[in-house]
Amino acid sequence: MRYSKYIYIISLTVLISACSVTKYVPDGGYLVDKVNVTTDVKRKDINISNLKSYVRQKGNSRWFSAVKIPLATYSLSGRDSSKWINRTLKAMGEPPVLYDSLRTVLSCNDLRSELRNEGYLGAEVEVESKRRGKKIDLTYILHPGEAYYINKVEYDIRDSAIASLLRMDNPTNRKLKTGMKFNVDNLDRERKRITEIIVNKGYYRFHKEFITYRADTVAGSRNIDVTLILNLYRTNHVADTLHTCYTIRNVTYTGGETDEDVIHLRPSVMRNNTFIDENDLYSSRNLQKTYNHFGRLQAVKYTNISFKEIAGCDMLDCDIQISTNKPSTISFQPEGTNTAGDFGAAATLTYQNRNLFRGSEVFSIELRGAYEAIKGLEGYTNENFEEYSLETRLMFPRFIAPFLSRSFRRRNTATSEVSLMYDLQNRPEFHRRVLSLAWRYKWNDTNHHDKYQIDLLDLNYVFMPWISPKFREDYLDNANSRNAILRYNYEDLFIMKFGFGFSYNNGLYAFKTNIETAGNLLNASAGMLNFSKNELGMYKLFNIAFAQYVKGDFDYTHNIRFDYNNALVFHFGLGIAYPYGNSTILPFEKRYFSGGANSVRGWSVRGLGPGRYTGRDGNIDFINQTGDMKIDLNMEYRAHLFWKLNGALFVDAGNIWTLRNYEEQPGGMFRFSEFLKELAVSYGWGVRFNFDYFILRFDFGMKAVNPAYEDHKGHYPILNPRLSRDLTFHFAVGLPF
Repeated sequence: MRYSKYIYIISLTVLISACSVTKYVPDGGYLVDKVNVTTDVKRKDINISNLKSYVRQKGNSRWFSAVKIPLATYSLSGRDSSKWINRTLKAMGEPPVLYDSLRTVLSCNDLRSELRNEGYLGAEVEVESKRRGKKIDLTYILHPGEAYYINKVEYDIRDSAIASLLRMDNPTNRKLKTGMKFNVDNLDRERKRITEIIVNKGYYRFHKEFITYRADTVAGSRNIDVTLILNLYRTNHVADTLHTCYTIRNVTYTGGETDEDVIHLRPSVMRNNTFIDENDLYSSRNLQKTYNHFGRLQAVKYTNISFKEIAGCDMLDCDIQISTNKPSTISFQPEGTNTAGDFGAAATLTYQNRNLFRGSEVFSIELRGAYEAIKGLEGYTNENFEEYSLETRLMFPRFIAPFLSRSFRRRNTATSEVSLMYDLQNRPEFHRRVLSLAWRYKWNDTNHHDKYQIDLLDLNYVFMPWISPKFREDYLDNANSRNAILRYNYEDLFIMKFGFGFSYNNGLYAFKTNIETAGNLLNASAGMLNFSKNELGMYKLFNIAFAQYVKGDFDYTHNIRFDYNNALVFHFGLGIAYPYGNSTILPFEKRYFSGGANSVRGWSVRGLGPGRYTGRDGNIDFINQTGDMKIDLNMEYRAHLFWKLNGALFVDAGNIWTLRNYEEQPGGMFRFSEFLKELAVSYGWGVRFNFDYFILRFDFGMKAVNPAYEDHKGHYPILNPRLSRDLTFHFAVGLPF
């Protein structure tokens, strides 16, 4: 019986895969099975993956590029559409893609056109078909021939004023150069570049269609002379004339849909977010900057900017229409919790004002409460966990800082944020209080993909008002089980840190790094001001020891997209933190842990490491299974299955280590000669429901290499799998990386 459910799943999969996928293919028709694109001669500059997108008819989608489960699901349905089961199977599945000869011809034409656009002017395309019963395989064979190259580039600017403007353009910025492949994309990039220069210098009515090309082949060669022609202004009603350069006359602000609507923003705020200035030349770039800056203001619902030409002169009136949101909102969010099998509930009540001082300042108050029933604790008077927290935030949509130039403030979209939080935790073993105060800046350049953050001041006061006598006796005061890491993390502690973060994301790859340091200023002051010390030899401020450490994190993600439905994602994460000066142990909140839904998924949260260490006491493993260094290596194949359902196959590797040799964590210290042997490896599969605004993720991870075991059988569970021991289930919201 223990294997019956697995036999059922396997049987169902075989049934679906084996059913007739040609059931709905009519007589004389063909199911498009495989579609390939290839070239007669391999060329490095021809991107086959990109050219596949020009094929108008592809086969049915395959799960993980292998099995056509959606088509098989559709084929399981009966022809009687009045039955619920048939309608459901068809809705879940995918109808067969039937061969269409016209689409094949159009695909050949599109491929030929794209090859010629890429410089292969003599390119041809043929298609080979192979029929197998009611199935057909199509292979598009590309014959690109030889590429053509640019011999000479000339510019024919027929507007004298624009010609004078372009003479100031640096020739090194040009996108067309001698020896470059004759490529339509290169021609279009140069046309866009020149258009951008012109529309940012007052030419409100100019667009790229005024720029054309003349291409002349050089006899007896594969060289082409290219002439860029900038034509005079012409419409259906106006003969050829010079293009008009416009100046902004007036800038006005109006409310939303009706004239009675009031703009709930200070005039200075509107001016600071407006880059269209009176008496300046019209600029498309400044228009887009104005949209971007108003769009990030949470008080603004939408913005519409219009221009009106003034009759008889070359001036424009600009009207900026602003509609503002209702300032105040209240939200309530319940949630369920599950921590290592202990179930509970939590709820969050949030009040938010998005326009506190009529400058789109966002003020929020968040009240959260949580309750969890803890099982397996003996000898404690209470077996419940309670947490209550109150957090307030005030965010300004600009820099609140001195000595910054106006050009820097206007060039970057920035926020300044101050936050205050008080967190109260009552566990059976201890009561814990955390008071936090932070001031930080976030900003990014609107023309780039990079973002920055500075935690100028981040203060954390950790206070332990009560510790259970049993917990203190068993773990803190008992000489036989004394644990320095555990004891340090149950002392009152003060943390004052400074941090800097940087991230970059262009959609294909992303990396982010963060570095923070704490206690340096306090430690420098301790000696001069003669601070007192506690029994551990740590300096104290206001009778509280303070932490001193440096910590750095780096994450890199690379996304390789094969097509719309399939992608391969690589992730690498590295984190190192080192306590020094006034600390020999990192604070618990700053230590690394491994395992869980976003790490090595064959292990539960805090279930892995450090190094070869294995947890021995469930009551304190959450402290002992932490470290000063972390490595994560992940590879995940993601595929769209059907409807809102996506799937993933993954392999994870990683672990954590300590940088000091702690007695209570044997085998946990990092050694370069040993760390490869101590990398844990897991594999698995996942199901994700993509509801656009959020993703629900269910991952099943299996242990493959377990560094906690020295013997061959225990070290390689992939060779000796056991579900009860090696399988770990994770539920999470959002993608893992």
